[in-house]
Amino acid sequence: MTAAEQTSIGIFGLGAMGSAMAGHLLDSGVHVLGSDPDAGRQEAAVEMGVQLATPDVIASRCDVILTSLPSYSVALEVLGGSSPLGRSLRSGTIIIETSTLSPDEKESLRKQVAQAHGVLLDCPMSGTAHQAREGDLVAYLSGDDDAAKSRSLPILMSFCRSVRDLGEFGTGTKTKLVANHLVAAHNVAAAEALGLAQAAGLDLPSTLAAIADGAGSSRMLHVRGPLMIEEDYVPAGMRVDLFLKDLTLIADFAARLGVPSPIFDVTVDVYREAERQGRGSEDTACAFSVLMSRRNERPQEVDGA
Repeated sequence: MTAAEQTSIGIFGLGAMGSAMAGHLLDSGVHVLGSDPDAGRQEAAVEMGVQLATPDVIASRCDVILTSLPSYSVALEVLGGSSPLGRSLRSGTIIIETSTLSPDEKESLRKQVAQAHGVLLDCPMSGTAHQAREGDLVAYLSGDDDAAKSRSLPILMSFCRSVRDLGEFGTGTKTKLVANHLVAAHNVAAAEALGLAQAAGLDLPSTLAAIADGAGSSRMLHVRGPLMIEEDYVPAGMRVDLFLKDLTLIADFAARLGVPSPIFDVTVDVYREAERQGRGSEDTACAFSVLMSRRNERPQEVDGA
């Protein structure tokens, strides 16, 4: 079954990620019903071809639903058994939950949906909003219903370059937390390295091209290196304030498992400093400017001192 063979697909959450998913589904010929409380997002969604609908209508008309939500509290409002969606959900409806939440929160949502006779798949996305628009996401799919996962695959492939079936429910979220640990550290490492290049008087575009072609490259260097060089952080592919939520999840995950995370802990301080500087709405590439501000604040050495 192709994505287009689905009669209608529902989407809850039409922010940067959800709207990008909706756009790709529409391009593949799918009829998309969407819901989001933000008026601006509603207007943009309608312009691209999404039909706005209430949760009960989406539940009654769609046998596959995507959710891309900012927090557990919002996800619970949408997916909880007493919610309009939960009360109207048809038996066997597949919900592909793409948000980044904690393992315990995902399990709680799974139980809520199961009580409403639906099937929740844990499927967080790896990638930025820009990558979502380009169809360059990687889906970390997990769940206990193989038939539901198989049916979801063509839908996910309409906006992902890769879908990884990671097995039992919750494995997707755990993998996403591990992946975001590296994203956080690699981003700050790229910022620090480019700051070193700048201080050494190197031409940054040439240096970026050279190191991105060598052993020191990383996905974050490719994606965010150009933004760092231009100090161009708006619009954000991933906002600092939203990413800090993810970092809290990772810190809690590591603490619960008793895993030391000294590199991660130092990295988090950079993002917290970015927020203190009023950069919460900027792309996480602003770590470059944060580190440069530290350099500028250092007292200059005085000859003969």
